[in-house]
Amino acid sequence: MRPPRGVIGAQVSHDEEMFGRVFDGRVMRRFFSFVWPYQRLLALALIAVLIFVATQLAIPLVILYAIDHVIQPGAAAEVALSSVIIFLGAVVLINYLANYSQEALVGRIAENVVVDLRRAMFTHLQRVSLSFMDKTEVGRVMSRLQSDTGTLQEFLETSVFAIGDVVLLFGIVITLLVLDAELGLLTLSIVPILLVVRYFWLPHARAAFRRARETNSMANGALAEAIHSVRTVKAMVRGKDNHKLYSDLADLNLRTHLRAAKLAQVNVPIVDGLTGGAMAIIVVVGGRMVFSGALELGVMVAFLFYVQRFFDPIRSLTIQYSMMQRATVSGQRILEVLDVPETVTDIPDALDLVNCNGAISFDQVSFHYTQKIPVLKSVSFSVSPGEKIAIVGPTGSGKSTTAALLRRFYDPLSGQVCIDGHDLRTLSQDSIGRHVSMVLQEPFLFSGTIFENIRYASVTKNAADVERAAQAVGAHNFIARLPGDYQFVLDQGGGNLSLGQRQLISFARALVADTRILVLDEATANVDSYSERNIQRALKILLEGRTAIVIAHRLATIRDCDRILVLNHGRLVEEGSHQELMDIDGLYARLCRLNYASFDDIPSSAIR
Repeated sequence: MRPPRGVIGAQVSHDEEMFGRVFDGRVMRRFFSFVWPYQRLLALALIAVLIFVATQLAIPLVILYAIDHVIQPGAAAEVALSSVIIFLGAVVLINYLANYSQEALVGRIAENVVVDLRRAMFTHLQRVSLSFMDKTEVGRVMSRLQSDTGTLQEFLETSVFAIGDVVLLFGIVITLLVLDAELGLLTLSIVPILLVVRYFWLPHARAAFRRARETNSMANGALAEAIHSVRTVKAMVRGKDNHKLYSDLADLNLRTHLRAAKLAQVNVPIVDGLTGGAMAIIVVVGGRMVFSGALELGVMVAFLFYVQRFFDPIRSLTIQYSMMQRATVSGQRILEVLDVPETVTDIPDALDLVNCNGAISFDQVSFHYTQKIPVLKSVSFSVSPGEKIAIVGPTGSGKSTTAALLRRFYDPLSGQVCIDGHDLRTLSQDSIGRHVSMVLQEPFLFSGTIFENIRYASVTKNAADVERAAQAVGAHNFIARLPGDYQFVLDQGGGNLSLGQRQLISFARALVADTRILVLDEATANVDSYSERNIQRALKILLEGRTAIVIAHRLATIRDCDRILVLNHGRLVEEGSHQELMDIDGLYARLCRLNYASFDDIPSSAIR
């Protein structure tokens, strides 16, 4: 069963929207810019290819000479034949060495170019704005980083040989015409048939290769999404439905690849048939010419060798063209990733903020992710150095967006976000990262030891610094119970720890970075009440002298803040201490009564 047309159409449309849709003539030129650093190896490979082609052309000529001038009775002929055999052996040896050299050199170039491409893509993806990553499925990016670069590698490994095939093709044509122009023209008369076939074949093949790559991205995207959401899938009992959706995409991918493969191979039997036809012409027409004395036997034999070799490069070039079509599509998709604009960039003379006091200000800041859905609307507030403020509000009110703008994951559409009076757009991103650290609601831990994860942003910190941070957030005790304690190796994403433990480690990671500004974006949402008490006690000491922005729903996390900012529909609607806002009896008070009073660690009297 085919997947719904609307779903597939939307996916393809999104893919084209993000990565373009029309072939760009710059693709191959851009691709070979990655080859240029290896120009010396490429030159050696081309020399080896030309030597290989020269020996391929020479072998039939040596056989021709042996048949027409050497193979005859007499002692002198035997000596000459021995010389011809030695010469032929030398040509064959050179042919082997040249073939080996071209394979080795081209393979080395291809491997290096693909590694350079993957490095360039990885580096660029680290710099592009989060708005691009928000809209792009991981599977689609992985498809470009792995599958498409692999296709380019395959093409590069054979593209140099295509040059040899073209030279060999023209060399054979010239040689045939020189040996006997009449028989040569008669033999080559079947070539226009191949040109006509290719004329009608090319448009269908190009479209099939493009479609095959599109459906491959769709299937990879669905697979990556299913893997990342496996817990939700199991919880919602969506396994069978997801299996059906993926199976439909896989079937579509199979059909498009089968069509592309069929079109890629359609010319091969045609070429084989034309080879047989050309050899039949030589045998029939050339045989009569030999019997009539108009043609020497050696020339006819050489013709047979050349015609057999003549269609080999044509067959090879046919396959090469198929590979070039796939490589062109892959190269386009790769370069389109490399061309994704970096919307958040450093200005040429960006200031490297060495010292930071921790003052923050938002001045008439507006922002939206999509044109029709504003997230922040003219938000203004300031935070003094060392002040601890909380940002609360209903879901979708812009709390996390405020934190993201402060870390400059995005730039505001209007207004200014400043640190110590400097607009973030005038500061280098590295210096912002040195002074602002974040702890998110969903912590991400990397494969490696706990020690490496805690000092992830500060690799110069020693074991004492790491342990001190872990003790401050209450993580040391559970770490000490693990095999190897701080050298305990985490699975990908920290899957061999509980969610609360992962959060404590991410908290320690932010603290060991020792930044002047600390942002807690729902950081205690997944921590139990006992751990939260430990964190609250630690924060009173560790946040002293630091500026802190706390985004939370839990009252215990925000009631001790110096000020509380209340956002609603992207606007700052209330501001004050916990008690002041409760006395106002506005949105904050309603949120407290609806959401905060239910926690067992908050006595009802504390709401007031």
